Amino acid sequence: MPKSIVVIGGGPGGYEAALVAAQFGARVTVVESGGIGGAAVLTDCVPSKTLIATSERVGRANVSGELGVRVAGQVPGPGTVSVDFGLLNQRVLDLAQAQSEDIARRLREAGVEIVEGHGRLVGPAQVAVADKRLMADVILLATGARPRELPSAVPDGERILTWQQLYTLDALPERLIVVGSGVTGAEFAGAYTALGSEVVLVSSRERVLPTQDHDAAEVLEVVLQQRGMELAPQTRAHAVERTDEGVIVTLQDGSQLFGSHCLMAVGAVPNTSDLGCADAGVELDEAGYVKVDRVSRTNVNGIYAAGDCTGVMPLANVAAMQGRIAMWHALGEAVSPLNLKVVSSNVFTDPQIASVGVTQEDVDSGVARAHGIKLPLATNARAKMQGLEDGFVKIFCRVSGTVVGAVVVAPSASELIYPLALAVELGLNVDDLATTFTVYPSLSGSIAEAARRLHQVD
Repeated sequence: MPKSIVVIGGGPGGYEAALVAAQFGARVTVVESGGIGGAAVLTDCVPSKTLIATSERVGRANVSGELGVRVAGQVPGPGTVSVDFGLLNQRVLDLAQAQSEDIARRLREAGVEIVEGHGRLVGPAQVAVADKRLMADVILLATGARPRELPSAVPDGERILTWQQLYTLDALPERLIVVGSGVTGAEFAGAYTALGSEVVLVSSRERVLPTQDHDAAEVLEVVLQQRGMELAPQTRAHAVERTDEGVIVTLQDGSQLFGSHCLMAVGAVPNTSDLGCADAGVELDEAGYVKVDRVSRTNVNGIYAAGDCTGVMPLANVAAMQGRIAMWHALGEAVSPLNLKVVSSNVFTDPQIASVGVTQEDVDSGVARAHGIKLPLATNARAKMQGLEDGFVKIFCRVSGTVVGAVVVAPSASELIYPLALAVELGLNVDDLATTFTVYPSLSGSIAEAARRLHQVD
């Protein structure tokens, strides 16, 4: 008899796991309360990157004068190209809904049953959905996470907002104060600056994107400030208050920032508080994340977990891989444990920041025995044609020449990182990259050029 599998959560970790399990003949049920695709599709990754895609077009158009572009005979400048913000947000929501429906259709075609409602563990082999009980040989927890809220800055969905609430606005914020300079804060700060808002980015650290490559973060910080974004570094928001006309953000030192809206981007918390983990004996860490090993097992036999509810790495591609690994393991298939050293990630700012493997911090601290090279994008012929001056390609390799890490800062970094991720995954040598043909002219040519400069001459 085929195994019965219940997945709680229909995001990337959940639906990818369900598809794998169905492929191997299991009877699969996905329980989801907020829509298939989860937050990643409906309120996070897909919506935010859709908005950012538009902001990139607007931003490029407004600085295209040096390329010879003229609008009604005039050199384009800030504000030349604008957006219908209500229409933009409606497109964002429509696209997210369409993606959700596509995933749901794919699940049903694979034979997966979808149950709408809140799933909760009521034992090591049973899930409750309202008054219904689902028995399972294997359970996967993939409930994701939600925006962290501060008691002194409670979102109201109108003026004080989380990143999930931005798409209800029908007009572009006149002055947006973004609290939090991590990935989410930096992405939205850059996007709204390009769209025409005045933006103030409040950072508790000395620079933006403190977890990213220092050189990359420095490039982005300079670019954003050149485009008009204001940075309030090394301070925290003590409180956010709504007024008749907007918001007041009070900082730790007592000073105040005034804006029309405030976006709170201060991290996320796992959706595990009403999951029934205690009833099933599933261990959580101090922050409420489900504890898992590298094949997604919890401490309870037959219960696995994947995605943001585990706190392993808050990326959709990691969630999806955790879910697949869980099902391969549960169904007795050959499986390789999750290896975070080969995960590629991207910050969707403009320019984008993509990275994989060993970091500059690893090299500088001696954690990784490697050396690297940074090649400015401004020397690339294709970059010059497109008017790109900011960014670089950085590659790290061992003395043997084996590629162990990379960083790309470029408008298309999320695409350019792929060959470098392959190189890290497969243990390729810099000479493999250096001797592979690239198109001329192309931005990818800088990858081959950087690799050539890392060639060891005996």
